[in-house]
Amino acid sequence: MKKILAFAGSNSSVSINQQLLENILERIQGHQIHMIKLTEYPLPIYSRDIEVNEGIPENVKKLQEFIDAHDSLVIAVNEHNGAASAFFKNIIDWLSRNKRNFLEGKQILLVSTSPGKRGAKSSLEYTRHIFIRFGGEVVESFSFPSFRDNFENGKVINEVLDMGIEDVLTTFAHQIET
Repeated sequence: MKKILAFAGSNSSVSINQQLLENILERIQGHQIHMIKLTEYPLPIYSRDIEVNEGIPENVKKLQEFIDAHDSLVIAVNEHNGAASAFFKNIIDWLSRNKRNFLEGKQILLVSTSPGKRGAKSSLEYTRHIFIRFGGEVVESFSFPSFRDNFENGKVINEVLDMGIEDVLTTFAHQIET
């Protein structure tokens, strides 16, 4: 049994990425899952001045402790105007200043969604690239398009997308077990 940490990169109280993440986590069996909400760990916007004068914020250290205590991560990545949200990017910036390879040894499943047809693919690809740079192994990813057309009451209503998620989860489960 692996320990999996899960969170969405959004700071919205009605995040569609959080909704997708919760649906995905319900499907993962046989592992210990710990979901956190990043909004419960507020951080100032990264600044070298803050880092030098005040040090690394305690919430960054808490987030790193969560990451270190888990084998794998499931992360739902949101997108603002074709890029990772400033909220999520700020967390990545702080984590990387605290520990350069803050994802070292972690196997990661990345998912994303948006109201549009691309399903936040730009943010997903950015995050995949940057996570590898910080030592993570992105073993699987899934972009869920047109959220409002394909998701209702906590469920995926598009059969093809539902099968796609199942395939991704099967691959992820296999990869984290090896």
